[in-house]
Parts: sequence; C-alpha cells; structure tokens
Amino acid sequence: MRFDKAFAVALRGESFGEVSAIARNVSTGGMMVEVREPLPLGTQVQVFFSLPDSHARVTARGEVKNHYFLNFSDGKGGVRALLGMGLRFSSFESDSDLTLGMGISRLRTVLH
Repeated sequence: MRFDKAFAVALRGESFGEVSAIARNVSTGGMMVEVREPLPLGTQVQVFFSLPDSHARVTARGEVKNHYFLNFSDGKGGVRALLGMGLRFSSFESDSDLTLGMGISRLRTVLH
C-alpha cells in the first residue's frame, strides 16, 4: 500500500552531499520523491523526514530504483511536469516508532 501525501524530505549520499526533495507518496517499502535532477539508478541514499505532529525525525537508508517524468493537467487547462525517482527502503535507522515496528497502519494514521 502507498499513501499519497506530499511532505519535505532531505536526501544525503557520499557522492552528492545533501539535496532537498518532496515526497509524493510513501509506504514502508519506499517512496516516490520529486527532485530537480534524479540521482543515478542504484545510488545509495539516506532519507530524512519528520512525521507530522511529532518531533521524531525518521532516518532511512535506501536505493534509487526508478526515474519518473510525469506530464499532467493542472486542472486549469495547462500542462505541468514533474521529475522524480522511486526509492526502495533497505532499513530504518532512527529510534522513531517506524524502527520499532510501528507498521503501515500507524504510518497511514500519521500521514493522513
């Protein structure tokens, strides 16, 4: 299951430093993030984000698995585009509820 919720994330890696991105949906297995320039496929990343209404900062490790270029209507007759990439989580590092086995049902409650 994926949950569509836009929120800010930071991505960090040895080869590129730190970049800001917007998560467009998330699951316990990964997330799709909107970025200006997608990182190369296979790039290892750390993902940092905060849960709404919480001081917990979640830190996950993952890998860039897909690139996306989406064209869509803005609802006003115009066309918009979005560049993004799919990240697959390999582990969670923080001491937040996610790493303690919070599970997808808690994640859904927090993000909606």
